[in-house]
Amino acid sequence: MAAQLETIALDFGLNQLHTNVTHITVCAAEPTSYAIATSTGLLGFNSFGASNAFGVPATSSASLRAVSSAAVTAGTITTNGTANWWAAVDETNSSLYAHGSLSASQVVTAGNTFSLASFNISIPQH
Repeated sequence: MAAQLETIALDFGLNQLHTNVTHITVCAAEPTSYAIATSTGLLGFNSFGASNAFGVPATSSASLRAVSSAAVTAGTITTNGTANWWAAVDETNSSLYAHGSLSASQVVTAGNTFSLASFNISIPQH
C-alpha cells in the first residue's frame, strides 16, 4: 500500500521556500546549482529578503499544496544575454531551492530592469 503524506509533511518542504529564499534570479543557462544561479549563469536578480519571496504554504486546488512567489516588478539586470530560466535562492546559506524555465526567452541588457509575474510551486496532496 502506498503511503500518503499529510499536509504537515508537505508544508515542511514548501515552508523552506517561504522562510529561506532571499532572491529570484534570471539566468541564461539552466541553474542546476547555486553557482550557476548566482554567478556563471546569472543575468539578473531581485532581492526580497527572507520570508518575502514566497508566501506561506496553502491549498491551491483539491489535490495541491503550494507557495506563491511575489511578483518581480523591478529586478536588476547585471549582464547582457538571453534569459531562459529563473531560480529561487537563499543567498544567506548559498542554497538553490527551485528553478524553472521562463515562459518565453528574453534578450536582456545590463542596467535595465526585468519583471516576472507571480507563480506557484506545488506538491500533490494525494
